[in-house]
Amino acid sequence: MNLGRISVKRIFLLLSGGMVVSMLAICAVFFVVTGQIWMLIVGILLMLCALAWMFLLTAAFSKRLSIFTRELCRAMDQMISGSGEPVRAGDSETLFARISYRLTRLYGIMQENRRKVDEERQELQMLVSDVSHQVKTPVANLKMVTDTLLSKPVTEEEQLEFLKGIRNQTDKLEFLFQALVKTSRLETGAIRLEKKDAPLIDTLAMALSGIVYAAEKKNISVTVDCPEDLILSHDSKWTAEAVFNLLDNAVKYTSAGGAIRISVEQWEMYVKLSVSDTGKGIPESNQAAIFRRFYREEEVHEQQGVGIGLYLTREIVTRQGGYIKVVSEPGKGSEFSIMLPTR
Repeated sequence: MNLGRISVKRIFLLLSGGMVVSMLAICAVFFVVTGQIWMLIVGILLMLCALAWMFLLTAAFSKRLSIFTRELCRAMDQMISGSGEPVRAGDSETLFARISYRLTRLYGIMQENRRKVDEERQELQMLVSDVSHQVKTPVANLKMVTDTLLSKPVTEEEQLEFLKGIRNQTDKLEFLFQALVKTSRLETGAIRLEKKDAPLIDTLAMALSGIVYAAEKKNISVTVDCPEDLILSHDSKWTAEAVFNLLDNAVKYTSAGGAIRISVEQWEMYVKLSVSDTGKGIPESNQAAIFRRFYREEEVHEQQGVGIGLYLTREIVTRQGGYIKVVSEPGKGSEFSIMLPTR
């Protein structure tokens, strides 16, 4: 017999029936052995008394079980709807109290998961909005240029200018998509930063290789002050990406004939890697916002970029246990400092 499929009421009926049959059998045996009628009467009275108590016990248990199931269902309904935390039972010794305690923990986990899902949904909406905003301008420019080429007669010189414009806009789109892919892979954990002992000067060389031509074109001097024997536990590839973003911004926003300096200082707990320039500087009111994804100051919109480099740099540094800070003043240049832990 599978007790899990039998109702509680039926179990009590079966127990009561078994008890009546057993007590009647015992009374009959005593009556046959002793031949005393009062033994039979006493046995029947005891049986009736036991049946009465069994009935009261069944009624009380059914009532308590009904209350228990009602409270349990109400607590689960609250959890499903998210309307409130399950009410904890006052008596910690009851079965419902133990279940209520676990339901409360489960409710807390569910609420935290809901909060994370809402945050991820909002971030996704913001990302879609930001990407659409970033893509809108180059796509509109491309459509305008191609419509002009298709609908109006233009000279060969004008065609060349239009083609240069198309190339510039496609470069901007390619840069945006590459930056988004890097950020997405980093944020979703598709790429994990692996810290290994490596010379920091090699990492700086990788970063510098990406801006040498642009710096020479604007006649910007670049100096590096880093101990060649400095070994640091870091992800060389991604740290080079972070430093490159700082250098790329420095070249963009530094006037021709300016200077960029990279310096490295070894402290007890951190290695400080600074990138300073003689560029336009950043107002103090904007210094906290520049690390936001797709943020760009109004006055630098003529410069190529999508406003994701500093965000990506901060993510790379943070995921290695470090942090980044900026000191800047309009007209006096900027200094970005990356702090990487020595251990």
